[in-house]
Amino acid sequence: MNHLQHETSPYLLQHARNPVDWYAWRPEAFERARAEQKPILVSIGYSTCHWCHVMERESFENEDIAAFMNENFVNIKVDREERPDVDAIYMEACQIITGGGGWPLNCFLTPEGKPFYAGTYFPPRPAYNRPSWLQVLSHLADIWETKREVAYEQAEKLLAHISRNDDIFIQKSALKLSTVETLKPFNLETIYAQMRDRFDRAEGGFGGAPKFPSTMAIQFLLNYHFFTKNPEALEHAQLSLDKMIQGGIYDQIGGGFARYATDRAWLVPHFEKMLYDNALLVSVLSEAFKLTGKTLYREAVEETLDYIHREMTNAEGGFYAAQDADSEGVEGKFYVWDKAEIEAVLEEDAPLFCSFYGVTQEGNWEEKNILWRPSSFEGFAAANDLKIENLKKRLKTSREKLFAVRSKRVWPGLDDKILLSWNALMASGYVAAFTAFGYEKYREAAVRNVEFLLKNFADWQAARLKHSASQDEAFLEDYAFFIAALTDVYQITFDVRYLQMAGKYADAVLDHFLDAESGLFFFTDARQADIILRKKDLYDNATPSGNSTMALNLQRLGILLDRNDWRERASAMLATMRESVERYPLSFERWAAAMMNEVYPLHEIAVVGDNAAEKALEIQKEFLPNKVIAAAVIPDEEMPLLAGKTGQSDALIYVCRDFACQRPVSDLSEFRQMVQPA
Repeated sequence: MNHLQHETSPYLLQHARNPVDWYAWRPEAFERARAEQKPILVSIGYSTCHWCHVMERESFENEDIAAFMNENFVNIKVDREERPDVDAIYMEACQIITGGGGWPLNCFLTPEGKPFYAGTYFPPRPAYNRPSWLQVLSHLADIWETKREVAYEQAEKLLAHISRNDDIFIQKSALKLSTVETLKPFNLETIYAQMRDRFDRAEGGFGGAPKFPSTMAIQFLLNYHFFTKNPEALEHAQLSLDKMIQGGIYDQIGGGFARYATDRAWLVPHFEKMLYDNALLVSVLSEAFKLTGKTLYREAVEETLDYIHREMTNAEGGFYAAQDADSEGVEGKFYVWDKAEIEAVLEEDAPLFCSFYGVTQEGNWEEKNILWRPSSFEGFAAANDLKIENLKKRLKTSREKLFAVRSKRVWPGLDDKILLSWNALMASGYVAAFTAFGYEKYREAAVRNVEFLLKNFADWQAARLKHSASQDEAFLEDYAFFIAALTDVYQITFDVRYLQMAGKYADAVLDHFLDAESGLFFFTDARQADIILRKKDLYDNATPSGNSTMALNLQRLGILLDRNDWRERASAMLATMRESVERYPLSFERWAAAMMNEVYPLHEIAVVGDNAAEKALEIQKEFLPNKVIAAAVIPDEEMPLLAGKTGQSDALIYVCRDFACQRPVSDLSEFRQMVQPA
């Protein structure tokens, strides 16, 4: 038993019985390395990572390899989802050294924590044009013994390179921008054109395999269509969403989306399911439904949130992190089918099911069948002379039977870690679903989760948050996503307490994360002392950037709380990032959304009167991406957006935008005319 036995991370606990003498990322590991003058191996992964499991089986459970590691290195295991700050630094080192990255990430450090070599997966014997893990270990142990100065020299160069990398995408310090530069309009047409060049016009999404959901880019396309009436933007957004829902990346039996597809056509997923992907997909599908009214999107949201409630929610309303790709050591085994098995379960309904879901005798992946939809419900019904409602009913019955059979299989591993940032994304997803469909259970889930997070992850007096149960320090993304969720929940409950909390935590971000030089935010709190440098979180990757999310937060809260200084700071952040966003929008999609709010300023909507909340929620059903909304029966003089407004029995709707206000109206159709893009 090593030093991981008392950790709470499922990933670290998976390694607690390895013969490798693993430490967690704690001071005692570094103290030992300094005392014994040994290099450090930091091995980073996460519980649902397929190749992390493979390397553990092949190398970390091998007694001889473990003995060599223990003799020559101080070995640290890190769950990247618990310590994204540590992962970010050493992943960048790996990318600089090798030109690529991924997990497992194995990085070798000086006793001071400075990286001098890194790589990803290494096999137990030389293969795949890679040396064996033992060869790598032996080579680096020899360098440490005989050429230690080379390791230190490399470490200093790497650290300098990593420190400079943040500046590549920053146009100029926000504090040094001229008025002309700050006021220069953002070029949304350039951003759209760059995205359009990457459209996969046959299969949706962007580029080739592997295919990721790109939810934030799709949301940009929906918004861009709304403002410009560009039909191509909407067509590609719908094509992308349709193909994902019809593909194997979507769990056709149990609901929910896998991490990504390994092929261009979304057929073969990497089978792990991540909370954040499903949160972001629920959000964009809900918004797409508002714009299009497409039943396909409502059904996908309902099925996905049923999955989240059934399999990813704890008794208190917290959301688990992920489900593994593997069961019984085999990737995808839980999800795939033999045709004969389906025929045995469904009997006379099997031919219809197999035809609709593309099931064949030979299979479509490793002699098994990944369920997908070669055609839409409408197309299949028309081609087979079936009534669509009857078709859906029969297929639903068949899916339920197969779900019952599948539930008796060995389940994939569950990472039951609860992370503040990912939970906040899911809370916002529930808010989006509630505003689109009006199901009270979605509002209840969002409120329950936020209350759970406030109870377990927030210190109101200190205005300080926690990332996870075992990680006291929260990161920028935790604050940013939680502030966004609090703001979202305010706009479906109109409980001013949530808005006040959002404002307090925004102040905390400005106090403890701000880089005064660039006007952007560091990923880590200034009070955190256990990392070698502070980096900035700029890219929108699988999850949004903490910085882009803070720009959006400051835009919205700047209006809701009447903080013009926050709105100005958001504008300066966007001006700083303008050049990078316009050149590489698929790496900065949420930044692009925030820029859209500068071009098409937010509608400031206040609803006051006896039925204010009900009318405000009717407004929330509209696709109107550039808005903030406040509501009250009686005007609240402490709420800037409501102060001085008068109400009536049929609530009045006040709309201001870009420093100009229109006359209040009570009729929703009049309101719709007021907020339509020119």
